[in-house]
Amino acid sequence: MRQAEMTRVTNETDITLSLDLDGTGCGEINSGCGFLDHMLTLFARHGRFDLSVTCKGDTQVDDHHTTEDIGIALGEAFKKALGDKRGITRYGSCMLPMDEALVMSAADLSGRVWLSYDVTLPTQKVGTFDTELGKEFWLGFVRGAEMTLHFKMFSGDNSHHILEACFKSAARSLRQAVRIDPELQGEIPSTKGVL
Repeated sequence: MRQAEMTRVTNETDITLSLDLDGTGCGEINSGCGFLDHMLTLFARHGRFDLSVTCKGDTQVDDHHTTEDIGIALGEAFKKALGDKRGITRYGSCMLPMDEALVMSAADLSGRVWLSYDVTLPTQKVGTFDTELGKEFWLGFVRGAEMTLHFKMFSGDNSHHILEACFKSAARSLRQAVRIDPELQGEIPSTKGVL
């Protein structure tokens, strides 16, 4: 059972999260931030992850702490659900079109933290959501998951579409990376013998 439950309580957020890597893409997302709810719903569906998130955050300030802390908690849930990563594919990538936007992501569940975010957003907001928070979410996520994740935007002029392409692409890359590879027969996919 590749599942995890996480809680993260700070002076800024109170998060409860559950994740099933081998789900069907269902879940209930209540982050307190409508745009982030939309992105996490897409992430769960395209990754085929069952994901439930509840967050009470200081959104009266802005959505920064909520977005970053959910990223951290979700990354930590991935790390916990993967255990020693025995038998996983490890790598995944996806080139994803979203109307005029085209974004590639590539993931390595390496245990090494790195985010490359080559994404240019033409507006500062989508609704009330600060578009710069897309990067903050993924920074928190890779730190929590202890993984490498690259984004490369090839085209796009609508901030909503670009961010959506990022979340969908990352979900599909991670769906590949966490998949159990029957050819590995439970091996750790690294010459080091550990990830």
